[in-house]
Amino acid sequence: MTSRDEMHPGRVSHREGRTGMLLPESPEVGIRGPIMKEAGRVFYNPSMSGSRTRSVLLFRHSIEAGLLGKGTIYALDGLTASGLRARRWLNELPGEMAQRISATIVDLDGESLEWALKSHERYPPNHSKGKLGHSQSDLRVEVLSSGRHWIDIDPYGSPVPFIDTALQSMARNGVMEVSATDTAALTGSSKTALMRRYGARVLTDSLSHDSGMRVLLATLSRVAARHDRSIVPLLSVWDSHHLRVSFRVIKGVSAANNLEESIGWRVFSPSKEEVVASMDAGMYPKSSLDFLPMHCMLPLNFPLDMKDQRVSGPLWIGSIGDDEAMSSMTEERALESCGPVFSPDDPLGWDEKRFEMERKSVVRSVRNFSKESGVIASRHLIVVDDLAAWLGTGAPPSPRKIVQVLKDAGNSAEVSSYGRPSFRTDSSWEDVVEAAMATHPPM
Repeated sequence: MTSRDEMHPGRVSHREGRTGMLLPESPEVGIRGPIMKEAGRVFYNPSMSGSRTRSVLLFRHSIEAGLLGKGTIYALDGLTASGLRARRWLNELPGEMAQRISATIVDLDGESLEWALKSHERYPPNHSKGKLGHSQSDLRVEVLSSGRHWIDIDPYGSPVPFIDTALQSMARNGVMEVSATDTAALTGSSKTALMRRYGARVLTDSLSHDSGMRVLLATLSRVAARHDRSIVPLLSVWDSHHLRVSFRVIKGVSAANNLEESIGWRVFSPSKEEVVASMDAGMYPKSSLDFLPMHCMLPLNFPLDMKDQRVSGPLWIGSIGDDEAMSSMTEERALESCGPVFSPDDPLGWDEKRFEMERKSVVRSVRNFSKESGVIASRHLIVVDDLAAWLGTGAPPSPRKIVQVLKDAGNSAEVSSYGRPSFRTDSSWEDVVEAAMATHPPM
């Protein structure tokens, strides 16, 4: 998906969303999937394109919803590498929104910043709005120079070294987005790293990536509370090789004091006593207990055996997304903001087929999010492969079919954007079992 720059040997032009960029010639440009970061090379990872598209859409929603105030929006794209994320904010948001943004790209690698600025000069925002500054410095130093309304932290590895200073620097109301590529730790595969960095443990089952996102949110919420701030999740995504959480940061002692209400445990194969405790805490739908669920959440103060291998946490037990933010992420809006539009005199030389491929990529990045928004706070995230094994039904049921049966019965349910075939629902476990049996009777 790249084109050689004939006027400047050694450069290639590339487009992501609607935004053009320059990169040094490299055989890896355009390859999907994680790419190793090396000193002296501009780091661009195509597999993060969906993350950047969602960042544009979330920025747009946050402005429209008044989450960022009415004046200038001071935004920071930390650990920026190619600078593409901030450039996409300025180029793909409507002009009247982009003109409010004063964005700064930060990286220790001066060569990366030079390429980012060359890209911005060669392919400036279509509406010429907004401001792009740059700083060759350590993110932890730069964030403390002034208050920010929007901070993006996308490190190579764990975000833990950066979140304390970043949360300190937030304006009274703002939004932060944090990526983590240390998924082996967060999903429980590397237990020592998980305990060392996040003070938690995670059962390595089909929900380990959801648990990892919740461990990350719990860590962020504890750090925020130390600075008299609280967080409100807007969007949490497992995408390929990374986990990413986006959340509001709100200053105020009272909300920060309620930290424990949002942190607890996830238990696999819970006992009746544990399910009753979960129901009493409002974390599980009222049920007859004729069937016990695969998982349930428990409050932080529930007495658990810390050697019990069924337990994951401490982790975030509240909603991992906001229904209004997620409902704004429709395929139509994604194309409106980020979908490139074919032009016969395209400066990158793309034909209609290449434009269509990029438009499909934009659409894929938001698939299921808007529909899932209405049930994002539901306690059940159910992977259908696990459900089939749990009930002994053989082949897993179709998530879409089981969702339809639950809806027909008057329950809330939707196919999930989670990285495995799954659905979310607020149904009782009896209703889930009944729906699964109706769509795929036992063998």
